[in-house]
Amino acid sequence: MSHTLGIRQAQKQKTRQAFLDAALALLEEQSLSSLGLREVTRAVGVAPTAFYRHFRSTADLGVALVDEALGSLHPMVRTTVATAGAERITRAVRLIADHVAAHPAHVRFIARERHGGVQPVREAIRDQLARFAEEVRAELAKDPEAAGWNEDDLLMLAHLYVDQMLITASLFLETLESPEPSEAERQRVAQVATRQMRLISLGRQHWLD
Repeated sequence: MSHTLGIRQAQKQKTRQAFLDAALALLEEQSLSSLGLREVTRAVGVAPTAFYRHFRSTADLGVALVDEALGSLHPMVRTTVATAGAERITRAVRLIADHVAAHPAHVRFIARERHGGVQPVREAIRDQLARFAEEVRAELAKDPEAAGWNEDDLLMLAHLYVDQMLITASLFLETLESPEPSEAERQRVAQVATRQMRLISLGRQHWLD
């Protein structure tokens, strides 16, 4: 009995993932607000009624895509920010570059839907970014430079880093979408991002002056 349930659960998860993959592919050319349920089910090869066994709506599907795109990044971001000194910035830029290269469709989806027309998805992205900011704040608070800082200012600094990481991800994505993507352009984006984060770090050192 348990073996049969395990097979059914695995099949259900496989079908759910198929919906996510199909939606992500369809969203390469359109926004979530214009995505039709029948488009997704047609791409998966199932009846429209099968969709509701996994998601309540296309908005619910979009929220699941947000979790897939950003949820797995939390441990990596925490580990990266826990690194001390200049290596923290180097590792952060490398993390962004590698993630964009490995998951361009997810990054494109987040960039488009962050200010898109589907409210639950906007809120899900906002909540994920707020989690990143809290995690970055917690790590920054451990730095010697955090002495004398209040919680609100540390969170403001964390949001600056998170916003800069989002900007950097968008720039790396642009290099991939260029008609002639080049390693030189990718390196240029990495260098600019590194300098910008260093500028934020320098400002941090003098904030309490």
